[in-house]
Amino acid sequence: MRQPIAPPSLLRESALRTLQIEQAAIGGLQAKLDESFDRACELILACQGRVVVTGMGKSGHIAGKLAATLASTGTPAFFVHPGEASHGDLGMITRADVVLALSNSGETAEVTALLPLLKRLGTPLVSMTGRPHSTLAKHADAHLNSGVEREACPLDLAPTSSTTAALALGDALAVALLEARGFTAEDFALSHPGGSLGKRLLLRVRDLMHDGARLPQVPLGSPLRDALLEITRQGLGFTCVVDSEGRLAGVYTDGDLRRTLDQFHNLHDVLVDDVMTRPGKRIGPDILAAEAVRIMEESRITALAVVDDQQRPIGALHMHDLLASGVI
Repeated sequence: MRQPIAPPSLLRESALRTLQIEQAAIGGLQAKLDESFDRACELILACQGRVVVTGMGKSGHIAGKLAATLASTGTPAFFVHPGEASHGDLGMITRADVVLALSNSGETAEVTALLPLLKRLGTPLVSMTGRPHSTLAKHADAHLNSGVEREACPLDLAPTSSTTAALALGDALAVALLEARGFTAEDFALSHPGGSLGKRLLLRVRDLMHDGARLPQVPLGSPLRDALLEITRQGLGFTCVVDSEGRLAGVYTDGDLRRTLDQFHNLHDVLVDDVMTRPGKRIGPDILAAEAVRIMEESRITALAVVDDQQRPIGALHMHDLLASGVI
C-alpha cells in the first residue's frame, strides 16, 4: 500500500527547517575557530609531501571532496579509505605527508586504528571532529572542531548538519591555504585545462588565429573588388590592408561594405584605401583569447587582425573561433 503524500506546504516546511538548521550549524563554526586552525594551516603549508585525507562513511565522502578541493587550489592532496589503509594502502603515506582525518564522533574504529601507525611514522595529524575530547581529537597535532548542536534529520541520526559543517570547514581550510600560498586564477587554470576557466586563462590568440594562407590581406592601392574577393575567399568577414613594408594600414570589413554602398553608386573605380577603416583594431598573438573577446564586444566587431611587434599581420581571429574553443 502506497504511503500518503504530504501536502506541498508541509514538504516545503520540512525543507525550510532543514536549511535553517544547517545554516545555523555553519554559523556556529565561527565561534569554534581558534589557534588550532592556525596550527593546522601551518602544518599543511610546511608539508613537503601531500595531504592525505581520510574518513569513513559520510565523513569519507566529505573527505574525498575536500581532497579534490585542496588539490585543485594549490595543496597536493589525495583521499585514502581508512579501511583500505589498514590493509596495505597505508604504504601511500610517508613521513613527509600530513594526514587530515575526518570523523564526526572522533571514535570511528577504522580511523582511530591508524593512530599507532601514524605516530610510528611521525606523520603529522590534523583531525576534524565534532567532539574536541574524542580519541581522534586528543591524539591530533591540530584539531578542527566541526561540532553541531543537532542534525537536520528529525531523528537526529542521519549525518546532515554535521556533514554540511565539515564540508564548510573544509572549504574554509582550503581557501585559507589558497590565500596563504598566493594561489592565482592562472594557477587554478593549470589544474583545470579542460574547464571553461582553464580555456579562458590558458588559450592565447596564437592558439586560435588563422595564419599563413588563411590570412586575408590585400595591399594598399588594391581595387575594392580585390578586397571583396579576398573577404569572400577567406570567409572571415574582413581583410587586412597592408602597406609596401607589410605593415597593417587598415582593415576592410563586411560593415565597411554596407557603408561603401551608401556612399558610392559605382564601385568599379573605388580603391580599398578610400573606404577602409584606419588604423583598424588589432591584437598581439600572445594576448589571452579572453582579452580578444573583450575587445570584440566593446568594439562591436567579430574579427581582429593579429600583428607582430612591427605591426605586420600574422593572423586573423574571428568570434566563431572563440565560440568553438569554449572561451565564450
